[in-house]
Amino acid sequence: MFNIDEIKELMALLENSTLSVLEVKQDNVKVRLEKPAVPNAAPAVTVTTPAVQAAPAAVPTVEVDAGKSITAPIVGVFYAAPSPDSDPYVSVGKRVKKGDVVCIIEAMKCMNEIQAEEDGEITAVLATNGELVEYGQPLFAIR
Repeated sequence: MFNIDEIKELMALLENSTLSVLEVKQDNVKVRLEKPAVPNAAPAVTVTTPAVQAAPAAVPTVEVDAGKSITAPIVGVFYAAPSPDSDPYVSVGKRVKKGDVVCIIEAMKCMNEIQAEEDGEITAVLATNGELVEYGQPLFAIR
């Protein structure tokens, strides 16, 4: 099975090449990376196991103004709240402390709580609830 670092390495190889598709198979797991037709977008990732297939990830491009940001540590689906009928973990103007949960990213059916890495105030929510986010994509602006 591929680990996240190996997949990131493959993504970087594809991004920096003229290839449009890169497919690698290890044991019963196949990783297929495709560059989308959209300019400046990161490659889409499809991981296939005998019974599971992940959908390609769409990568929105967001620019963050001055200040700092909380970024996605993994690829997955962004959720602003613990459940659909709950209030979001954070919103614009909310003060957070290091270790506070700011959102959830679902990856491969696992819910991963994302925590603030420093104290500050949320100045913008940069991700859309229920949408795919890419590794390193800014989720929140913080100051």
